[in-house]
Amino acid sequence: MAEPLSRRLRRLLLGGCALLLATSGQAEQIRDIADFAGIRSNNLVGYGLVVGLDGSGDQTTQSPFTEQGLTNMLSQLGLTLPANANMQMRNIAAVIVTADLPPLTRPGQQIDVVVSSIGNARSLRGGTLLMTPLKGADGDVYAVAQGNLLVGGAGASANGSSVQINQLAGGRISRGAVVEQTVPLNLGSQHGLLELQLREPDPATAQRVVFAINSAMRGTVASAVDGGLVQIQGPLSANERVNFMARIDSLDVLPIEARPKVILDSRTGSVVLNGSVKLRRAAVTHGDLSVTIDTTNSVSQPGALSGGQTAASANSNISIETQSRALHVLEDSAELMDVVKGLNALGATPQDLMVILQALKAAGSLRAELEII
Repeated sequence: MAEPLSRRLRRLLLGGCALLLATSGQAEQIRDIADFAGIRSNNLVGYGLVVGLDGSGDQTTQSPFTEQGLTNMLSQLGLTLPANANMQMRNIAAVIVTADLPPLTRPGQQIDVVVSSIGNARSLRGGTLLMTPLKGADGDVYAVAQGNLLVGGAGASANGSSVQINQLAGGRISRGAVVEQTVPLNLGSQHGLLELQLREPDPATAQRVVFAINSAMRGTVASAVDGGLVQIQGPLSANERVNFMARIDSLDVLPIEARPKVILDSRTGSVVLNGSVKLRRAAVTHGDLSVTIDTTNSVSQPGALSGGQTAASANSNISIETQSRALHVLEDSAELMDVVKGLNALGATPQDLMVILQALKAAGSLRAELEII
């Protein structure tokens, strides 16, 4: 039986629109913008001991839990210490071990762990983490960590002087934990209904995802619940469901353009702008204020046979200087490079630039969302 003309035209129209969405702009695969519900990572945490430190471990008087942890560990190994034993902890440090258990991980696989000191240890460099159970939110042990630490910092001290680069009280162990049990996987209901969650919820992107899935499957199998959730009717067989999910993950979708956003790091002064940030015409002035304090020490010497005493005095001279600058006009900028060039023309430091961006946002000239971290 021949296919009706209206149905053929509709099928060709859907296929042409799908091809247009996949080829215009910069398309991304669904796996890059969304995740299936139930396929998620889980946080693990555990308490452990790092040994083998070169005198940079915890001090007993200020970290009593280190001694308690060592006593408990030795008792499990069959070694009992006297009650009045004086334990030196300079080569041992109490730590918290954290890890991220990826989805679909099986027993026997290895994951990375992060080790952080919780006592007063100066450095964990050269230490070895002893066997540490890692528990999930339900209290069950899902992995066991052990291994040599890799500390990214460096430091040295001598005669009361010290120098340090980066952090020494934490480190990582690559593939340092062995998974002991699997987290149960729940992909949806028993009727084959799957849920696809967008990483950045947006109604327009959800609509495009639904359109791409229905076009590829040549039927209405997907529907949007809201701007961040898409429900898909999948097969009941486990093998067919995996193939179905793999096919959906590989579909191309053109996501909606990201919202303009500026991220300000108040700790380091870093400023990050995405490609959607725009500027409206504005006039900005930026000045510098400097305070200078000059101190001169002088000594007053009494005359001979006067009976007076030598006196020292300090004379301070305080001056304040302001450097005024003319108004600088920022033109309308629709491209990111034009925005960067306009901000660089102000000659401000990163810390000053954070203040200027907040002022531009308050004045309505910065068309972006500000996020301070």
